[in-house]
Amino acid sequence: MLLFRFVIKRGPTAGGDYWATVGGEVEAGETFAEAARRELLEETGLTVEEVGEPVGEQEYEWQLVTGEWVVSQERFFIVKVVRQTLSSARWTALEKEVMAEHRWWSVPELRATRDMIYPENLVEMLGQAGG
Repeated sequence: MLLFRFVIKRGPTAGGDYWATVGGEVEAGETFAEAARRELLEETGLTVEEVGEPVGEQEYEWQLVTGEWVVSQERFFIVKVVRQTLSSARWTALEKEVMAEHRWWSVPELRATRDMIYPENLVEMLGQAGG
């Protein structure tokens, strides 16, 4: 499972340090699946034809680095890739600032870590999807 480590150094959420899945905002006219494919390309350089059906979803309110509060409606997809080499060529300035590293995790590693992982129920979602 690919996760990125986010380290927040400024703003009202400074000090935040957690691992999270690839993700981002759904643009006007996009479906969640289309946004997932685009975000995968932008954040990793990896492309896929299909992402399938969501394996999980959640909605919550959270604070951005800028201080703005937003309601996040998330859908999670399992995407299997052959290549594990990533590219940051399409990262935004903010992504370059907060995305400190990436790592491929096994399910036992996810279960054993004391690090903060988002979504918090990631292991359960993977289990329900047979991942």
